[in-house]
Amino acid sequence: MLEARGLGYRAGGRWLLRGVDLRVAPGEFWAVLGPNGSGKTTLLRLLAGELRPAEGEVFLQGRPLAAHPPEEQALRRAVLSQSREMTFPFTAYEVVFLGRLPHLRGRREGPEDHQRTQEALGRAQALPLAERLFLTLSGGEAMRVEAARLLAQEPLFFLLDEPTNHLDPRYALELLGLFRALASEGRGVLAVLHDLNLAALFADRLLLLKEGRPLAQGSPQEVLRPELLEEAYGVPFRAVGGGEGPPLLVPVPRQPVPR
Repeated sequence: MLEARGLGYRAGGRWLLRGVDLRVAPGEFWAVLGPNGSGKTTLLRLLAGELRPAEGEVFLQGRPLAAHPPEEQALRRAVLSQSREMTFPFTAYEVVFLGRLPHLRGRREGPEDHQRTQEALGRAQALPLAERLFLTLSGGEAMRVEAARLLAQEPLFFLLDEPTNHLDPRYALELLGLFRALASEGRGVLAVLHDLNLAALFADRLLLLKEGRPLAQGSPQEVLRPELLEEAYGVPFRAVGGGEGPPLLVPVPRQPVPR
């Protein structure tokens, strides 16, 4: 279990996040939603241990996150952040192999580590990129390689900050489908998303933030209601039915769009 209890973070004299409670259980896919500046990335960084809470605490498997040494945290949770700085001329394969480092404590790399790396590249549909220099990859290609790195790490929990950035619709669906499958296999997934319709399609549970505070939490049916979305985003929404999936959520301009 990855759990936040009364979580808050303060910087520059103001609260960026406050009053957040959530529990990500193995087998669950959570999506965190909200407008820009609502605290989504701050929450993810607190859950990852990159920031220290000003109030409340993060728990990992029943123990405070701070009680887990960094190397132990790396075996239990993997983080996909928005900023991915790479200055060394690593190949995509070498970047993915970095995910094996937490498993190499006190031993040399072996055939199993390279097998896991190959499997991760294949599952993330990044195997054709293996010998390419990471710095030469497009944003979408780099995201697939980073996803493979997380798979090679073999954590219990995945924390994803806007994983569909730079991805066209096909690869966005395939990437979230991959993490949906991982949740079904017993891993916990929490993803910061901007696309409400992708969240409705893939997530079990949603947290909707507004100005750093929880506005709603629950199933997609409970959270993705037009009146709640309008309160969060400041624009009306309409749910358009049809098809076999969830209704399509469409923002509605307050003024007619000129043609």
